[in-house]
Amino acid sequence: MRDLYESDLNGNRQSRKLRASEFFSELGAAALKDFDALKTIVMFPGGAALFHEQQKTHGVFVLCAGEVKFSISSSAGKALILRIAKVGDILGLAATLSGSPYEATAQTVNPCQLAFLRGDAFLRFVATHPEAYRGVVTQLSRLYSEACDQLRIVGLSASPSEKLARLLLDRSSEMKNAKQATSIVPSLTHNEIAECIGTSRESVTRALSDFKRRKLVVLEGSTLTISNRPALEAIGCH
Repeated sequence: MRDLYESDLNGNRQSRKLRASEFFSELGAAALKDFDALKTIVMFPGGAALFHEQQKTHGVFVLCAGEVKFSISSSAGKALILRIAKVGDILGLAATLSGSPYEATAQTVNPCQLAFLRGDAFLRFVATHPEAYRGVVTQLSRLYSEACDQLRIVGLSASPSEKLARLLLDRSSEMKNAKQATSIVPSLTHNEIAECIGTSRESVTRALSDFKRRKLVVLEGSTLTISNRPALEAIGCH
């Protein structure tokens, strides 16, 4: 699977992340070979829509490199970002399994590389290789857990500062030395962050400015560093 695991946007580090992801880590050599034969590698620029909510399902995308945001919108045009997909995520999984329309809009945050499989091909693949079900179930379980976390942030957090603290902590949770200073490249704009936590862009800007003033975070160029994680956790856990 050279083109899927090695020819990605960010080199071998991304390749290892993809191979270690929930779905691919469960697959044996025969399943990987069959997947390689079925998939098509596609590239998208930042800001491109992979599919829209309520659109008829046409297949799944496996995220190989980059970030994709999932959002839902109201009739008035108000948007809520549900999650940011990570490398190895299968996009459109639940809709493809159930045969229902896509439940959310998937849009690239930055340039992305994805592997696309038609829905019928993916269903045949999973039926042919039962070990793939373990990865599917694991991912669906994680997505349910993440949805509950998102509801806690949007529905139960009392203030924009608490919501923003939770979001920053969540996005840094997979970093090493999590109790020390943690650097994040914030690929989301202030408006997109506001859509993640259900508040206004102005509230995000004010909360972030307050964090910087209190030396909880440091922003240098496009890199935000959590410089006082315990204090940020204290805000996010109220």
